[in-house]
Amino acid sequence: MTHALKMAVVGLVVAGLAASSFAQSSHWPQFRGVGARGISAKAAPTAWDMEKGENVRWKTPIPGLGHSCPVVWGDKLFVTSAVSSKGRDDLVVGLYGNIQPVQDDSVHTWHVYCLDRNNGKILWDKVAHEGVPAIKRHTKATHANSTAATDGKHVVAFFGSEGLHCFDMNGKLLWKKDLGRLDAGFYMVPAAQWEFGSSPIIHGDKVIVQCDVQKNSFLAAFDVKTGKEIWRTKRTDVPTWSTPTVHLSDGRKQVIVNGFRHAGGYDLETGAELWKLSRGGDIPVPTPIVGHDLIYITNAHGMLAPLYAIRTSAVGDVSLAPDQSTNDHIAWSYWRRGIYMQTPLLLGDYLYCCRDNGVLSCYNAKTGEAQYKKRLGSGSTGFTASPVAAGDHVYFTSEQGDVYILKAGSEFKLVGTQSVGEVCMATPAVVDGTLFFRTQKHVIAIGE
Repeated sequence: MTHALKMAVVGLVVAGLAASSFAQSSHWPQFRGVGARGISAKAAPTAWDMEKGENVRWKTPIPGLGHSCPVVWGDKLFVTSAVSSKGRDDLVVGLYGNIQPVQDDSVHTWHVYCLDRNNGKILWDKVAHEGVPAIKRHTKATHANSTAATDGKHVVAFFGSEGLHCFDMNGKLLWKKDLGRLDAGFYMVPAAQWEFGSSPIIHGDKVIVQCDVQKNSFLAAFDVKTGKEIWRTKRTDVPTWSTPTVHLSDGRKQVIVNGFRHAGGYDLETGAELWKLSRGGDIPVPTPIVGHDLIYITNAHGMLAPLYAIRTSAVGDVSLAPDQSTNDHIAWSYWRRGIYMQTPLLLGDYLYCCRDNGVLSCYNAKTGEAQYKKRLGSGSTGFTASPVAAGDHVYFTSEQGDVYILKAGSEFKLVGTQSVGEVCMATPAVVDGTLFFRTQKHVIAIGE
């Protein structure tokens, strides 16, 4: 091979690697990105000013209410919303325990929006459904809580009782599925309807949905191209709002779910149960995440607030006895250190767990050893959005829209506090050095 030919080949390889790297960094395809990890390698701004427009690339109004997070594929960003015909777009945020749902029987339209991620322009807006919501929402919730999922060819939006809808990237409806009445609420007080919250995920040719509701809970897989049901597995659990995670290792393909009576793993191809864990908090919200060959599952409501680190090789019933913290399948655990609303963040060797009152705990992810425990904010503000990381900084967003930025590591280092200027309940996306926040009224791009 001549020197010129060698250099040409090297150039093609480098170009290919660069293109692959760009492609990976340009996608945030589901709730909290790939595997719900919430991590982007490229650094994002740690300072901005909404009033002056410093590091604010764009700000686009979105009608109605939606806690669905932004998802991104290339130059396209997707969010969903539910718009009341009477303009009833109120949220009651903060730390409180009211379980009563919002009494609103107005006709709603459920929308899927596609924005240009470079300038915020709305490229298309499709109405997936119109009618009176089948299930009422919590005063903190919306009728569009579930985050969409995309694979660059399909956009799947899940509106609970209002159906599972699949569009192409240009907004053409490809298929839709009516999955029946999906009533999610407090299982001890069935009248306390809180709306659906689990998000769909796409893996290969499958759309995976977790439907833990008051009656007839199930986990199911559908063909992403046609909507045809591939498998459905019955679950004997109470309502949950957690999104499943797919993990592949050593030839094992498993769908991992959180739960109160039944957290566990299922075979991706067949839906068969692989392992099971009971003894959780009774209103599970956080999504399972995976790293270091461990599955991190937590919840915190009712009698227990567990935090588990489960081996990815787990089989059978791996539940702990009350006097245990480990067994052959669980590397470490705590009974009273779990978190309620947020999905933990695993960055390097450290696991960050923030409670809804802003108390943040950092653990050695491999051993469970506590590194520090600090409070973000005054203690009077709620935290619902899950943390994300860009480069070596971690971002925690309060319900009031204050963003606490920490330097990653075993020590607590607060870099600063910024604001997006509005109520923010949705987890941001991070793509190519830009943070995309979904607030109560806008999608906002923060980037240099």
